[in-house]
Amino acid sequence: MTYNEVVKIADAYLLPLASELYGLEGYEHKLVKAHDGGRNVVYNCEKEGAEAKILRIAFLNDRSREDFLAEVEYIRYLFEHGGSVSDVVSSRKGNLLEEISHHNHTFFICLFEKARGKRFVDNHYRYREGVPIAEYYFNCGKVLGKLHQISKGYNPVHRRYRFFDKYNAEYIDKRIPGSFSLLKEKLVELLKTLEGLDRNRESFGMVHFDYNDGNYSIDFDTGQITVYDFDNSCYCWYMFDLASLWTNGVGWIQFEPDAGKRKKFMDDYFQTALEGYRSETRIEDSMLEKLPLFIQVNLMEGIVDAFEVMRNNGEEPECDEELSYRIKCLEDDIPYMGFFHEIYSCEEPFEYEKRDI
Repeated sequence: MTYNEVVKIADAYLLPLASELYGLEGYEHKLVKAHDGGRNVVYNCEKEGAEAKILRIAFLNDRSREDFLAEVEYIRYLFEHGGSVSDVVSSRKGNLLEEISHHNHTFFICLFEKARGKRFVDNHYRYREGVPIAEYYFNCGKVLGKLHQISKGYNPVHRRYRFFDKYNAEYIDKRIPGSFSLLKEKLVELLKTLEGLDRNRESFGMVHFDYNDGNYSIDFDTGQITVYDFDNSCYCWYMFDLASLWTNGVGWIQFEPDAGKRKKFMDDYFQTALEGYRSETRIEDSMLEKLPLFIQVNLMEGIVDAFEVMRNNGEEPECDEELSYRIKCLEDDIPYMGFFHEIYSCEEPFEYEKRDI
């Protein structure tokens, strides 16, 4: 079932039922434009005099009811313990998750409070007037640190999958085309390295697994960040999210031709974000030293996800310039996304020549 087919079914059948389930009578439903790889049909629900809501309809058959329950249970736990997240709204039946069946297909429905503010891209990457951008870097780390601190005490009823449940040699072999034999070899080596890492409560727990400025909104009056899109949340090392936080910073300096200046900026940026993070939770220096390793793991996740999206969309696999760049960094053991390496071009950031499959 394709995204466009689901939109048609939603307009004709699912939205009226969802409105009844959640008391959304009188709300106007506007379809939110899907991003590449989006796995849900999402609506912005607005009504004069009421708080806006976000309605999410999941239609792919790669996740179970247990997966969705575990996700919304985690979000509710974060919210109730002071995490800056968009809370899940219970249905009139008191459920965090509702199921609607139509023509032998099950759709999983969730409703969320809409986060205050807007995404950075929607504000044209302008921060709060008269406020240094360092406040934003600090807040990115602080909000993430709070989520991780809450996760350290989390004992769920419904449990999300663990990193190795998904990322293993068999899964890699299925998702990566056969012509990328060196890449497969490097990814399996990476997984073996990760298997040797400590998984104690201070270093390993529930993480967002997609922490970036497309998945939170900023209240530009106060600087407050509200996180959402926990679709990919799983049990993993907290360092994975911290490596995502590092990669978020490259956009601010990606057009700088001088690698030394890029390095200086990234060191200062990450130090500020880390101060925010450590204001909420602990992270051992021994784990922080593994930042280059977890940047590679972020690259792995991005590569695997790209091929998975093509598969979900029924497309033939292809390797564009951006995907080719990520693959090259892993195949040649180039650290820090190649950001300080000769492979990097500030004129064509994070691109490398296309590869045939």
